Amino acid sequence: MIKADWKVSIRRACSVLKIDRSLYVYKSRRGEQAELKLKIKDICQTRVRYGYRRVHVLLRRDGWLPG
Repeated sequence: MIKADWKVSIRRACSVLKIDRSLYVYKSRRGEQAELKLKIKDICQTRVRYGYRRVHVLLRRDGWLPG
């Protein structure tokens, strides 16, 4: 890794590589959404003709809150 090998700051390493520093500190929140995605896929497979609004209503009834 550049930071350890060259003993430079994260800001300096990111500027040399021409990437945003936010990419370096990014933490994915995908794991929290995995169960919700499975639930949506399950609803869509059983109720093929339902649109996103009906799926949203079903999720709310099951206790999934937005945000």
